[in-house]
Amino acid sequence: MSAPKKVVLAYSGGLDTSIILKWLQTEYGCEVVTFTADLGQGEELEPARQKAELLGIKPENIYIEDIREEFVRDFVFPMFRANAQYEGLYLLGTSIARPLISKRLIEIAKETGADAVAHGATGKGNDQVRFELAAYALNPDIKVIAPWREWDLSSRTKLLEFAEAHQIPIAKDKRGEAPFSVDANLLHTSSEGKVLEDPAVQAPDYVYQRTVHPEDAPNEPEYIEIGFEKGDPVSINGEAMSPATLLTKLNEYGGKHGIGRLDLVEGRFVGMKSRGIYETPGGTILLEAHRGIESITMDRGAMHLKDQLMPQYAELIYNGFWYSPEREMLQAAIDKSQEHVTGTVRVKLYKGLASTVGRWSDHSLYSEAHVTFEEDAGAYDQKDAAGFIQLNALRLKLLAARDKRLSK
Repeated sequence: MSAPKKVVLAYSGGLDTSIILKWLQTEYGCEVVTFTADLGQGEELEPARQKAELLGIKPENIYIEDIREEFVRDFVFPMFRANAQYEGLYLLGTSIARPLISKRLIEIAKETGADAVAHGATGKGNDQVRFELAAYALNPDIKVIAPWREWDLSSRTKLLEFAEAHQIPIAKDKRGEAPFSVDANLLHTSSEGKVLEDPAVQAPDYVYQRTVHPEDAPNEPEYIEIGFEKGDPVSINGEAMSPATLLTKLNEYGGKHGIGRLDLVEGRFVGMKSRGIYETPGGTILLEAHRGIESITMDRGAMHLKDQLMPQYAELIYNGFWYSPEREMLQAAIDKSQEHVTGTVRVKLYKGLASTVGRWSDHSLYSEAHVTFEEDAGAYDQKDAAGFIQLNALRLKLLAARDKRLSK
């Protein structure tokens, strides 16, 4: 690969990406543009601007953007229409943020005339795959630089020596080994490494940042009502909210009641197993509520087919194929299934659990007249079940008769 002339770097302002910024300048002698995204990670982003300027980045080459609404509206909500869970548990909080970051990297590269993008993902994880698959899907001619796969700064000591040699500020707590690493956005926090690497050892409670311990949560349950339109949440307790505002509010409810904690050993796309601690308070409530409204508004056949598609859809997102034709095909089917997923769900929040306790909709398929144990005024003739059972039993009876005959 020829040396890049201008690189757009996904920049957090932290030590590692600051070292990458300076390494790009020294290794390639190229101009660097920084992109820092506010995805709701809860950190002040202005220090990232100051750090970039300190490292010689021109003000016009520093991009700091609040993309929380786009993140929730165009990525999180479409994913939740599918009830997506990787390996049956993980709500994909890190995975779903990567395609949006990559999208903005590519757009900024076009705006600034950059011929390359760079990220700080290591060579052992999934994020390198997600960033790069998305980048190539959006611009097949872009160069992608992954310093962790190229440089010889293979230890924390070497990284700190490089930082000191190039006058990169080092926070005091960065001089030692961090107890674990954290990735955060509006949907979740993800913690892994160090004190979490032994899956046999319970995670220390200080790892959890967004949720109280369920045992310490309020002793009284709280009830909220979530309104849906075509599969997306639009209100809480009757108050209409924007996507990011709504998810922020659900996070507050979930955090207060200790909802959304997950200790997971997962199969990474690159082949190894890893142990992570995830907190998805608002997303866990949203998943429960979405399934609640689907239960009365979706046809059985459509719902069961959608549930069969879900693991494949979730795996595509986890593996970094958001911009693939197969993910878009599945999304079209999922979105079609949500045309009547409109109504309201009442959810009980208590001691780490979110439970649907009520649901109603003008689009409901539920008919009390058909299921009642009381007189149904002819809505359903129970005698019809006899023929239905006989037809469905026919092949089973033929199989049993054959087996009986051959066993003699």
